[in-house]
Parts: sequence; structure tokens; C-alpha cells
Amino acid sequence: QVQLVESGGGLVQAGGSLRLSCAAPGSIFSIYAMGWYRQAPGKQRELVAAITSGGSTHYTDSVKGRFTISRDNAKNTVYLQMNSLKPEDTAVYYCHADSIKTMVSGGWSRDYWGQGTQVTVSS
Repeated sequence: QVQLVESGGGLVQAGGSLRLSCAAPGSIFSIYAMGWYRQAPGKQRELVAAITSGGSTHYTDSVKGRFTISRDNAKNTVYLQMNSLKPEDTAVYYCHADSIKTMVSGGWSRDYWGQGTQVTVSS
């Protein structure tokens, strides 16, 4: 089973920043776009940001201007820099690998997920 390994997350006050990291096997990282999803209690999992192997990015409207997704192809790692965090950003964040078309549509078709990391933003 392919496993993506996440790190980062935690508790931060509103207005603060956090950075998430996700390391993937090279065989996956070199082929697929990488994305970050989140799931809050009682809500559906949603795409937050995605990045293609060439560096093109996509963001959900609620995080534009606050979050930045990036990837280091030498380290097979994708990052999510989260600034100006709000309480509504509180969720479990998951790293995912898939086609960019699938992720931008809001879905997923591959079983390539990280274990999830909790982000809690206090008001």
C-alpha cells in the first residue's frame, strides 16, 4: 500500500501560520499531481490546494491569498504554507496524489493518501 507521510499541523491562534509537509514515494511523486484536502467534523472532505508536476497550482476560493502549495521534486515532498489562519480552517488535513483534473473537480480516484494531520485554529 502506497503511503504518503505527513508532518506539521497543530494548534495555533487565529492569524497565525503553520506549514504542512508530505513526503511521497518517487514513483508516485513524479507521475501525479499532489494536493491537500481537509475534512472538518460533520463535513465532506474538500480540496484545499493542488499542484502539478510542472508547478501549476489550484486553490479553493476560501484559501486564496492565504495558503501556498509548493513542491520540492528533489525531495519528493509537497508543502502547504498556511498564513492568516481562521477558526474555519480547523480540520484534519490530508495529502493526496492523483490527476489534477480529478482533484480540481473536487473528487479523487486514487488510494494515495497521507495519514491526516490535525490543524486547530483557536479564536
